[in-house]
Amino acid sequence: MRPDIVPGAIFPDYELSDHTATRRKLSELQGPDPMVLVLGRGGFCPKDRRQAELLVQLHREMEVGYSRLVTISTDNIVETKEYRLGVGAHWTFLSDAGRRIQKDLDIAEYTDTTHNPMIPHTIVLEPGLVVFKVYNGYWFWGRPTLEELRQDLREITKKCRPDWDITDAEHRAAWQRGEKDRFYPYGKTYATVFGEHD
Repeated sequence: MRPDIVPGAIFPDYELSDHTATRRKLSELQGPDPMVLVLGRGGFCPKDRRQAELLVQLHREMEVGYSRLVTISTDNIVETKEYRLGVGAHWTFLSDAGRRIQKDLDIAEYTDTTHNPMIPHTIVLEPGLVVFKVYNGYWFWGRPTLEELRQDLREITKKCRPDWDITDAEHRAAWQRGEKDRFYPYGKTYATVFGEHD
């Protein structure tokens, strides 16, 4: 992994085609929310498939927790679509068949001369594509467990949601004054994402 991809750094805002062949930027997919970004080998890899199957369960929690999940592999678009359908995923899969990210991040898996994939990584991002944590998943046990991801997302959410603890007197007083923009989903962040207005 490139040496500048460390906690606190801004992750590159790559633009790739998704499983429907629509061009998507990471910043657009993330919006104002925490995001888990899975960089993988592809649908041919049993380790990637098992990780994705486990993430199907977590994704349901992430949706109600206002968090995003994106998978990128070196599969072409047809393979990407089949991979997504095959594991029962409902989040965005992106295709990097041209190996742009693999080269830019210096994560070519040089030990696999048949598929030329990326070395698997799971990157947990704060809003604004800020790197929170990087997991190297070349070996399966290097990949984060669902519980590790839950803990990471909890820490990020505590940082990025000003109304994390609404039991304090300051939040209660702000609500009584009608300052609803300090609360999710009433704030401008929610309006920006879902197209609603104050």
